[in-house]
Amino acid sequence: MRVVVTGGAGFIGANLLHHWAREHPSDEIVTLDLLTYAGHRSSVHDLEEAGRLTFVQGNVADRESVERTFRGADLVFHLAAESHVDRSIDDPSPFLTTNVVGTFTVLEAARRLDIPRTHVVSTDEVFGSLPLEDRGRRFGPGTPYAPRNPYAASKAAADHLARAYHNTYGLAVTLSNCGNNYGPFQHPEKLIPLAIARLDAGKKVPVYGDGKNVRDWIYVEDHCSALDAISKRGRPGETYLLGAEEERSNLEVVRALLREFGRSEDAIEFVPDRPGHDRRYAIEAGPAREALGWRPSLNLEEGLRATVRWYREHRDWWEPLIHQVPSSRGPGTASSGARKGARSSA
Repeated sequence: MRVVVTGGAGFIGANLLHHWAREHPSDEIVTLDLLTYAGHRSSVHDLEEAGRLTFVQGNVADRESVERTFRGADLVFHLAAESHVDRSIDDPSPFLTTNVVGTFTVLEAARRLDIPRTHVVSTDEVFGSLPLEDRGRRFGPGTPYAPRNPYAASKAAADHLARAYHNTYGLAVTLSNCGNNYGPFQHPEKLIPLAIARLDAGKKVPVYGDGKNVRDWIYVEDHCSALDAISKRGRPGETYLLGAEEERSNLEVVRALLREFGRSEDAIEFVPDRPGHDRRYAIEAGPAREALGWRPSLNLEEGLRATVRWYREHRDWWEPLIHQVPSSRGPGTASSGARKGARSSA
């Protein structure tokens, strides 16, 4: 098959490309990526060198670039997105352009070119916030959308567009909403790689508010294997909620990383909270697992160890990116600007 991935130089996109090259050695793989601050061609350079990937630099919101790249595709994975919540609070406009207009452009191209299958990757943040005190409640197939920040709202709009294109035009599109991903190639503005980078340098880790905000964590390779399963067994028009059912608070995640580095809790620095910070996300993953015949392979502790090992072995990848994380995002800077940068919840 000819498989196209938008956003393939980003975190999940790069992992999906490596997964696909390994699991589908006869497929032709193409990616379209604008190479913004969060996209790094070095993440997929090995695939290019091996002749396994065709890289196209272009804007997912540009119709000409998208249609030219999609022509002849059998399968499209749409992952290109702005995803850092803090940045969406500071400036929502790129999120509307990439996440809404970009998704519209992808869907239009898939419709015009009669692409046999398109998959749109989304987030559990579109469902809003769950209460901390009721751990029995989770996001399920019938949970209404209730986005609470510009990033989540832009992704919700994209999801609605995808469903509308299926219902109106019969486009063979599937969707997935996933929990918090972590693993190789994640930009160090996000919680886990930021914590690893700071601990590696012997510095403190910033944690928003009281640190009790809970997320449903999934190792990125497990997410990629779920996307592979959707391409085989997903039904057009269906949405799949993907999660590892590994709920942990941000503070619990940081404490686990402290143990990996042999550091005490003195290495935690609490910083002012983000405005409108959602308290808890949790996914009821059972229906998707049953429908897809898929299960995650790593629990959080195993995934964190694998992630720490990767970042220790690939300093040449992430160290040049540290300068892109504003100083207010680092520890020891609990100033008026600190709320903008301790980390993202996505």
